[in-house]
Amino acid sequence: MPEQDSFDYVIVGAGSAGCVLANRLSEDPSARVLLLEAGGEDTADEVKIPAAFASLFKTKWDWNYETVEQKHTGKTAYWPRGRMLGGCSSINAMIYIRGNRADYDGWRDAHGATGWGWDDVLPYFKRAEGNQRFGGPLHGTDGPLHVEDRRFTHELSHAWVDSAVSWGLKHTDDFNGESQEGAGLYQVTCKRGRRWSTADAYLRPALERPNLTVRTNAQVTRVVFEGTRAVGVSYLDKGVPTTVRADAEVLLSGGAINSPQLLMLSGVGPAEHLRELGIDVVAALPGVGDNLHDHPAVGVIWSTKGTTDIADSATPAGLVRYQLTKRGPLASNIGEAGAFYSTRDGLAAPDMQIHVAPTLFYDNGMREPTCPGFTSAATLVDVASRGRLRLKSANPLWKPEIDPAYYSESIDLESVKSALRSLIEIGRSGPLAKFLDRPFLPATHELSDEALTEHVRENTQTLYHPVGTCAIGSVVDPDLKVHGVSGLRVVDASVMPVVPRGNTNAPTIMVAEKAADLIRAR
Repeated sequence: MPEQDSFDYVIVGAGSAGCVLANRLSEDPSARVLLLEAGGEDTADEVKIPAAFASLFKTKWDWNYETVEQKHTGKTAYWPRGRMLGGCSSINAMIYIRGNRADYDGWRDAHGATGWGWDDVLPYFKRAEGNQRFGGPLHGTDGPLHVEDRRFTHELSHAWVDSAVSWGLKHTDDFNGESQEGAGLYQVTCKRGRRWSTADAYLRPALERPNLTVRTNAQVTRVVFEGTRAVGVSYLDKGVPTTVRADAEVLLSGGAINSPQLLMLSGVGPAEHLRELGIDVVAALPGVGDNLHDHPAVGVIWSTKGTTDIADSATPAGLVRYQLTKRGPLASNIGEAGAFYSTRDGLAAPDMQIHVAPTLFYDNGMREPTCPGFTSAATLVDVASRGRLRLKSANPLWKPEIDPAYYSESIDLESVKSALRSLIEIGRSGPLAKFLDRPFLPATHELSDEALTEHVRENTQTLYHPVGTCAIGSVVDPDLKVHGVSGLRVVDASVMPVVPRGNTNAPTIMVAEKAADLIRAR
């Protein structure tokens, strides 16, 4: 194999984890690092404009996945996943949440994730974080991931927080502080009003290093094995089959969908399933693709009066204002405020996260607003249901079969319904009420239990946080090495045995920061 096609590390996927690995591993000038990304450069103007993130959905910047019909809703669910430099950090809503101490201690204590307890991972959160308001001992101030207070917050978001407090939640100004519980405004991964993805934070500062090579439009089709050792990958270089060698390790950072898919395409996974598709089994590993779960979200929406709507800013004048100042409504991340709380007594940590938006945001924000509106969404963050991912074909260009099994455990449905009742009550109390005109979705907020169940079934969508399909314990060890083979690790959200309570971008970056140390210590 020619020298130019041999590297020490081959990283598959330039998303939230892959960009971190590319930076950290190439800090060693003797390490030759190749980063492969199936999508292209993150050049769309909408990538940098916080309020425009949903306009990237179902475009060339998106893998555009869809689940199978869900048994307990009767619906399929659209799952956007970033397909460009920065991956999902280039299309997400930029909310900076780490999760709860209980999440990581639970990984360690219940799932054998030695070294992944809260006290173990906090230094990596801090290493990554460049927070513009908070500092030690819980926050980092000089890390590459810029975290700031949003440059625009709508009056409805402030009114919702005040109403949630009058309803009974405590106020918080830091969801990543000593306690996660309470209502407040979210901080965002932006820099002076512009999205700050991992491509911005980690990849671009490293691009001048001669030992780092980045190839876009390079979809990996399989991991190449010699016996049970991973020695490289095959990929399509702008459609042309190409193979590259990894002299040290292959690192899969494709996320909770692409990483298990690639393992199975490469012969690592449930043996019977692989044989059914004619794939030679390299290592029988039944956990690959199992344990799939996500944060389901359901909204309650009102039309509004006496105020504005974020959608009003989607005009040429609004764009010019944003381009000149990086302020104004287009600097909003839409999901401006929210809360964490428990829907029932006796929980060790919150089971519910709320996201509120000063506009009509439903069907993943792809519906054109028909009137000024306000959305509050219940997001289940302590998820009991588990699904799985399987291949539909041995053809690597086919999308896999995705089944998160939403509400397969009835407690999930009951928790979401409880939260929706709370959101309706909050809308009737405090300063928010004067802005709310009438129910928009559902059409009435006087809901029986049966009507509320039907609303959940009709309107559940993803909060874009799938995890678990290459979990620590069942698929990888605590060093993120894949069981049954050598020279291969998975470094992304798929290794999380349980989804953290909150948005998953910061935890994914933490996983990659810690993984870089594990890899360098090999």
